[in-house]
Amino acid sequence: MKKIAAILLAASMLAAGLGSCADGSTSQSTGGSGNSAQTEYNNPVYEPVFADPCIIEHEGKYYAYATEDYGEWKPSDDPLEYVSNKQIVPILESDDLVHWYFKNAAFTALKKPSWGTMGANVWAPDVVKIGNSFVMYYALSVWGDPDPGIGVATAPEPWGPWTDQGKLFSSNEIGVNNSIDPAVFQARDGHYYMIWGSFRGLYGVRLTDDGLALEGGLEAAKANKKLVAGLDTSTPFNLATYEAPYIVYKDGYYYMFVSSGSCCEGLNSTYHVRVGRSTDPLGPYYDDQGRDMCGENRGAVVLQASADFVGVGHNAVIQDDAGNWYIVYHGFDTDKPGTYGNSNRRSLLIDKLEWDGDFPQTKDKIAGKSGMPLPVIK
Repeated sequence: MKKIAAILLAASMLAAGLGSCADGSTSQSTGGSGNSAQTEYNNPVYEPVFADPCIIEHEGKYYAYATEDYGEWKPSDDPLEYVSNKQIVPILESDDLVHWYFKNAAFTALKKPSWGTMGANVWAPDVVKIGNSFVMYYALSVWGDPDPGIGVATAPEPWGPWTDQGKLFSSNEIGVNNSIDPAVFQARDGHYYMIWGSFRGLYGVRLTDDGLALEGGLEAAKANKKLVAGLDTSTPFNLATYEAPYIVYKDGYYYMFVSSGSCCEGLNSTYHVRVGRSTDPLGPYYDDQGRDMCGENRGAVVLQASADFVGVGHNAVIQDDAGNWYIVYHGFDTDKPGTYGNSNRRSLLIDKLEWDGDFPQTKDKIAGKSGMPLPVIK
């Protein structure tokens, strides 16, 4: 759940975040040496903070987007700039998936979406190219928000400039508690679908073909939404269920990755990734034991804590130029403090996915630390 640990202490702050070295120097990619002879990389690939990542490829470059965070690691040390020009939804660029550099931010404080609860932050962006536009779906919420919601923004290029198109729905309007963590994908039928939610049920609806509205309007979507994982939204908040969905299609199935456990308790975080699959974009999704994902503790385990990284989750998935699958996610490095300034120290990691029969997992179902072969980029 896109929850910044100290947000209750600073609910009035408009917060922006981007990665930097732990020693306070400027933002840093940590994937390796960056020389042309490099054949391996190490995790994390960007630190200290890049939470809830999504990733896209465009014209030979990769772009990653993350949740808004506090701004202790801004490139400028000018306190006036910190106050007047906070960066919200940091955007990174890479040529090879492991060396990442800060490009810009989607929003400034003056242009930040403001239709939600006072002091709400922009969480969990998901970016999809639809037609000639890049469309960003985002959650607007604060910790404990009684009515968070999901909005949409558009841009002509993956780095912007981003124009907020406003709210798609709030939790109360759509009838799904804790409506955050949007995931949008194009199904084989050509239509776009959204699955979203956080520990109060994951639900799915169809979008219009431009991705900017709910098919049939809000009332139709509210009536026709479908529970695809977890428990009905009327049940209490439950960390044994799921949030942060991400969907890919492979060999006749839609694979829905989800995160379970606590995201934001520093080195005590229990976050991990599970997966189910379906032949239909809105389910039912089943795990490796044939269980419907509509329940607790379901899903084949993809990625979990190790001695090196804990709190691993909220992932995206992408392929390299050789067709290898990679999972991109955040996690806490156990060699570092669990916090950085006022934020959970959730750094950016990437690992190759292995398909064990019908379901994917990372090697040994944990995060790799060092010596992993570079993705194939032609």
